[in-house]
Formats: sequence, C-alpha cells, structure tokens
Amino acid sequence: MNLIFIGDFNCPQSHTVFNPLKSMGYISVFKNQKTSLKKECNSDNCLASEFDNIWFDGKKNKVVNRKVVHFYENFQSLDEARKISDHIPIVAEFEFL
Repeated sequence: MNLIFIGDFNCPQSHTVFNPLKSMGYISVFKNQKTSLKKECNSDNCLASEFDNIWFDGKKNKVVNRKVVHFYENFQSLDEARKISDHIPIVAEFEFL
C-alpha cells in the first residue's frame, strides 16, 4: 500500500504528533513553509503558520517538484484573497519508486 497524506494539519511538520508517521518512514514535502494567510501583511510577510503539508513514504516515493502558489499576490488586499481561501495551495510532483 502506498499512502500519501495531504491536508491542513493545524500544526507544523516539526510537531511531535507526526512522530509515528516519521518512525514509519514518512517524510513531509515542506519544511518551514508557512501556508496560512495573516490578517494583514507586514512588508512582504503575508503568511502566518505551517499548517498545510503532504506526507509521503520515503521508501516508495521521491519528490521531483514542489511549490506553493502565492495566489494572494493577484489581489488588491488580503481581505479579498481570504474570500477565496485563508491558505495558499501546495503542490508536489512525485516519482513512484
């Protein structure tokens, strides 16, 4: 079985809640990547927390591409962007081993 977990986990990948996954060989696609929008930008800093991630089995998969989509940059304000979502999309491309 080859499981990949994707979602808003409401905690960063460094949290101890993920220790069981890590002990089974699972790896997070993103480390130290904030994905939720602040209420207001401070200079260019508009992201608040590392909540969204993708966990994969490092023995069965390899990440060949990863990115986040800063969609909010296309809006006049974060308030407008937050009408779409308070999180930015995350994307990963895998090679299955």
